[in-house]
Amino acid sequence: MKDKVIGVIGGMGPYAGLELVRHIFDQTIAASDQEHLPVVLFSMGDRVPDRSTFLFGKTSENPAYAIAEQIRMAESVGAVVVGIPCNTAHAPSIFNVILEELARTGSRVRVLHLIEETVRFLREHYPDVKRVGVLSTLATYRLGLYRKALEAAGYEAVIADESVQETIVNRAIFDPSYGIKAQSHPVSKIARQSVLTGIEHLRQKGVEAVVLGCTELPLAVPEPEVDGIPIIDPSLALARALIRETYPEQLKPL
Repeated sequence: MKDKVIGVIGGMGPYAGLELVRHIFDQTIAASDQEHLPVVLFSMGDRVPDRSTFLFGKTSENPAYAIAEQIRMAESVGAVVVGIPCNTAHAPSIFNVILEELARTGSRVRVLHLIEETVRFLREHYPDVKRVGVLSTLATYRLGLYRKALEAAGYEAVIADESVQETIVNRAIFDPSYGIKAQSHPVSKIARQSVLTGIEHLRQKGVEAVVLGCTELPLAVPEPEVDGIPIIDPSLALARALIRETYPEQLKPL
């Protein structure tokens, strides 16, 4: 039996948590049930306030406390390292409070940083890429979460024009009739085409790779490449990091 459990705090949205677990299975060297890694998924989206609503100041209820509670629940069943497949949850005003809450309660679990792991994945697997495009939720876009991380790592970050970001990409995620949150499996044709339109918009800006900086965007475009442009899935990067930090000998080569 393996004594190190991987924790996944899902529900933001629910299919993003499932996708991260699927990536963990897919990226693990295993030939039997017993060789797969122990993973616990907590998907309690009903308990976690909307991240964007908090970040835009429309509510004072910080989702960090609900997320930290679920991390402690994962730790109680053996999790030693945890991933949160939600980019906006990594905004400093949320993520830092999560870490403070865990420290306050004596937690020893490690929480990997999704955005930092995505940049590390990009550096390790696409060493020649310098100009990186980003598509994301409006909150991630306006807070510059990926732009700041990419620029700190020496990349030239290219973001979509605000009109494209707001009326095409963000609606592909949140529109109540066709958005990915409303139709996750399968994703609607409109949502998929909207994400492809955003990728094409960035391609015309001369990017060498595109980060899908919302963990639900890869549900619409799961391909690793579109028209010769590498598509970077943060959930894949996080899955590989979780394996690396627990059972590195079972991490598949890319």
